[in-house]
Amino acid sequence: MKFEELKKMDQEKLKTKILDLRKELIILNSKRARGTTLEKPALIKNTKKTIAKILTILNSKQGKIQKTQEVAKNND
Repeated sequence: MKFEELKKMDQEKLKTKILDLRKELIILNSKRARGTTLEKPALIKNTKKTIAKILTILNSKQGKIQKTQEVAKNND
């Protein structure tokens, strides 16, 4: 998925997406470990990159929430 598409998703959808991708990655890695040839070997790499993108987005959203809470505390 593209980064911009992921940024538009809310946190709950991102969390479910990351769980699905991790399950898919486990399946792909187990197929590779068994010695079967994957139809698309680059799928493992792409899945890992997408997981990293989602984690980056979740961390940035979490950071923005914390900053707004700190500003609200300082204003009180």
